[in-house]
Amino acid sequence: MEFSHVPVLLGEVLEGLDIKQNGIYADGTLGGAGHGKEIASRLGPEGVFIGIDRDRDALDASSERLEGLPCRVELVQSNYSQIKQVLRELGINALDGALLDLGVSSFQLDNPERGFSYMQDAPLDMRMNADDSLTAEDVVNGYSEEELARIIKEYGEERWASRIASFIARERKKTRITGTLQLVEIIKAAVPASARRDGPHPAKRTFQALRIEVNDELGQLKTAVDDFVDVLAPGGRLAIISFHSLEDRIVKECFARRLDPCICPPDLPVCVCGRKPDMRKVTRKPVTASKEELDINPRSRSAKLRVIEKI
Repeated sequence: MEFSHVPVLLGEVLEGLDIKQNGIYADGTLGGAGHGKEIASRLGPEGVFIGIDRDRDALDASSERLEGLPCRVELVQSNYSQIKQVLRELGINALDGALLDLGVSSFQLDNPERGFSYMQDAPLDMRMNADDSLTAEDVVNGYSEEELARIIKEYGEERWASRIASFIARERKKTRITGTLQLVEIIKAAVPASARRDGPHPAKRTFQALRIEVNDELGQLKTAVDDFVDVLAPGGRLAIISFHSLEDRIVKECFARRLDPCICPPDLPVCVCGRKPDMRKVTRKPVTASKEELDINPRSRSAKLRVIEKI
């Protein structure tokens, strides 16, 4: 299966990063190198492009797409939350720009073997790094009913979380739940027919929740945003594309904390803590896809891009 990726908000990302030919840039979620190739192709012989991904398949495919570029290319299998360690091992002190595209790549969604899709039958896996130990099957069969309900409610923002968790707990007593479509049928049975008629696929939110739990996506993101800001050179920019409210809230709060780090009580007339912002906003509000892009790539409809710059 070809590792393809349609880059979301590509023009907006390139404009936001304001790429310098001799700069050092990182794509922390390389995927199929849709964004990465465009970033790297704008760098000259003195420039450096660092592509990071948890998925070995992504790195293998991207290495071919990034061949022949004039810049130095470094591909690293790692989690983007390990950016400080990655740079340390590469002997690089600071970045002139970085991108985090938090969406699941088209390859992972469309490859049935990975178990991300609720539209095709596959083992319940959902690991972005196949070397990780925890799978969606482990979560579905091993977590308590209460913990499942919490995850589905918090990470999936699913109103029927308790009912879905109850149905899963009941069914797994009869037989282990191992397949995606097996789980989909349980979710469909749990969600009332009236709720299934409107809105997204009834399994969409639960599958999102399981994917987030398996890959610790929100925990990794909380660490990564501050660490990426820390490793930016003065004038360096960080661009982050989020796809759901949980991600965007973390990005927004982390950015706000760096833009206004004052910890003084709000009733003090002047700041006495001495904390000064080290970032400035590049995008005043989140950038979303144009109508033209939505027509070409429907998966871009929930994408939000935020960009900040190191002072």
